[in-house]
Amino acid sequence: MYLLRDSTHFQWALVPIFAVIAYLYCQEISARKWNVVIAGLAFYGIEWLGEVVNALVLHFSGYAALWAEPGPTAYLVLVGLNIETSLMFLVFGLAVAKLLPARPEKKIFGVPNRLLVILGFSLFSVAVETVLNAWGALTWDYRWWGWPNIWSVILVAYAPAIAFTIWVHDLKSVRHKLWVLGGIYLLDALCLVLFIGVLKWI
Repeated sequence: MYLLRDSTHFQWALVPIFAVIAYLYCQEISARKWNVVIAGLAFYGIEWLGEVVNALVLHFSGYAALWAEPGPTAYLVLVGLNIETSLMFLVFGLAVAKLLPARPEKKIFGVPNRLLVILGFSLFSVAVETVLNAWGALTWDYRWWGWPNIWSVILVAYAPAIAFTIWVHDLKSVRHKLWVLGGIYLLDALCLVLFIGVLKWI
C-alpha cells in the first residue's frame, strides 16, 4: 500500500467537510442532546477498533485485509480506512442516534425498534459497500466476505458497531456513557501506538 499515510495527497476539500461535521456536532451540543453526541462518538470509536483488526488480518494472513480502500484518497489512514471514509463515520453514528425512537421498548411492525435500526442501517451500509466494490473503490478478497455473502459483513462489521452505538446511547447515566467512551478511545490509542508506532504491523 504505497499510499499508506502519505500526506502529499492532501486535498483542501477535507477542510469544509470537517467544518460541516463540526457544525453538525455543535448543533447537537447546543441542543444539549448528549445522547446523540456520545452515540456519534461511540460509533466512531468502535469503528476505529474494527479498522485496526482489519489491518491486523492483512498483517497475519500475508494475503489481504477483509476490506481495503486502494483508490485515490487525500489520506489513507489504514488499509481499509481513508480520511474521507473516516469523516463519514463521524456522521454515521449521529444518524443512527437521530433515528432512534425515544422509547426503547416501542415496536415497529411488531419488531423491536432497536433491532430494526440495526438491520436497516446494516443493510443500507452493505448495499453502499457493494456498489463501491463494483466500482473498484472497495476491495473484498475473501470469497466468504462481501457479495453475495453479505451476511458476513453485516454480522462482523456493521451490526456489532451499530448495536454498540445504540447500547451506549441507551445507558441511563451520562457518566457511564463517558466512561465507556473513554475506554474505547483509550483502547484505540493503545492499539494504534502499539501496532503502528512500536511493532509497525499496520
